[in-house]
Amino acid sequence: MPAMKAAILAVGSELLGTDRLDTNSLRLTALLDTYGVELCRKAVIGDSVEEIAAELRTLLSRVGLILVTGGLGPTADDVTREAAALALGRGLSFDAEVLAGIERRFQSLGIRMPQVNRRQAQVIDGAELIANARGTAPGMRLESGGANLFLFPGVPSELEGMLLSYLEPWLAERSSGIGRETAVLKVACLPESAVEERIAPAYDEFGREWITILAKPGEIRLQATAAGPEAERRARLAVMVERLHELAGDAVFTTRNEDTLESVVGGLLRAAGATLSAAESCTGGLLSERVTRVPGSSEYFLGAAVTYTNELKTALVGVPAELLAAHGAVSEPVARAMAEGVRRTLGSDYGAAITGVAGPGGGSEAKPVGTVHIAVAGPREGEVEHRKVRFPGDRERVRSQSAQLALEMLRRRLIAVADAA
Repeated sequence: MPAMKAAILAVGSELLGTDRLDTNSLRLTALLDTYGVELCRKAVIGDSVEEIAAELRTLLSRVGLILVTGGLGPTADDVTREAAALALGRGLSFDAEVLAGIERRFQSLGIRMPQVNRRQAQVIDGAELIANARGTAPGMRLESGGANLFLFPGVPSELEGMLLSYLEPWLAERSSGIGRETAVLKVACLPESAVEERIAPAYDEFGREWITILAKPGEIRLQATAAGPEAERRARLAVMVERLHELAGDAVFTTRNEDTLESVVGGLLRAAGATLSAAESCTGGLLSERVTRVPGSSEYFLGAAVTYTNELKTALVGVPAELLAAHGAVSEPVARAMAEGVRRTLGSDYGAAITGVAGPGGGSEAKPVGTVHIAVAGPREGEVEHRKVRFPGDRERVRSQSAQLALEMLRRRLIAVADAA
C-alpha cells in the first residue's frame, strides 16, 4: 500500500464544544501510523448533512482512504448516513437483516426496541457492512473513484471492536508488511533542553525526522520511529533505542510505554523486598496517591503521614519542635527529620518526605513560592539524601513536580543500593 493518503473525519456537534474530546481520531491515527498510511487531514464537523457531505466531497478528491466516526446512532441528529449518501450520489435503503440483528440485540438485553432504532438499518447503496458486535449501528465501507470510505460509530468501545475485527486486517492485507513503529524512552526530572543536548548525536546518526521529544512537567518522552518491513524496522528500532539510552544515560527510567515512574519504583521495591513510607506536607498525600495507583502496591507501601502542621510533624513523625523553631517547616533539616521519622515510626526500609511552599501565597524572600525540600531515608539508619529545588508554575504544578522528583530520587536510591549489594 505505497503512499496511501488518508483523512479522518469526526462527526458530532458535541465535539465542537468544550465538554467532549475527540479521542477516536487519536486511536485511528495510531493505527494508520502502524501500517504506514500517511495521514493528511483531520477534521471535526457538526451534525449537518450539508457540511459533512461537502467535506466528504473534498476528501474523496484528495485522498484514497477516509475514516469517519460518529453520526450512525438512531436519533435525528445522527446524519452521517444521509450525508455520505448525498456526497456519493447514492440512495439509502432499509436492510431487513440489519433490522433483525438490531431487534435481536435489544431482545437479548430484555428491552423493547424503540422505533427510532429502525434508522440504523438504513444502508447506503453499494456499501459493504461492517459488523458491530458491541452495539446496534453497523459500520460501512464504500468505494468511489478509487477511494475507500469507512463509516464507523462514534462510541469508542464500538469503534475499537470494529477496528480490531475489520479495519486492522484490511490495512494489514494491503500493507504487505510495510509499516511504521514507534518505541519510547521516558526520562524524569530533566529539562527538555538538557535531554536535547544529550541525544543530539543521534539526529545525525538516524535522521532528525525519526526522533521526537515530547515534554511535560517532570517527564520527557523520547520517541524513536522506524518504517519498512516488520523485521527491518524492529531491528532499526532496537538500535535506535539502545543508542538513545546510551546518550540519555541513567535519566531514562523505562523503555516501556506502559510504565510510569511509580510503577518502576514499585518494581524496584518489590525486587529488593523493601518497604516504603511517606511523610508529606505541601503535597498533601499526592506522593502516596501516586505510589498506590500501582496494583499490588500494598506489598511494599506501608502507609503515610500527611503532616501539614508543625504540631503533627512532631506528633506523628517525631520532628523535634526545636528543629522546627530554628529552621522552619520548609528546610533541609526538617525534610531529613521527616524522612527518617516516618521510616522509624512505620517501620519501613525507606522513608520519603516532602515539605515546601506550593503557593500561591505563603512565600517569603528567603523561601519563595515553589521552594521545596525532598528527602529520602534508608535503607540504613542515618542514610538520608536531600534535594532543595524551586519549581516554577502554579500550585498544582509545584505539587505534581514535587511528587515526581521524590519518586525519581527513590528510583535512583534503590538502583544505587542494588548496584552496591
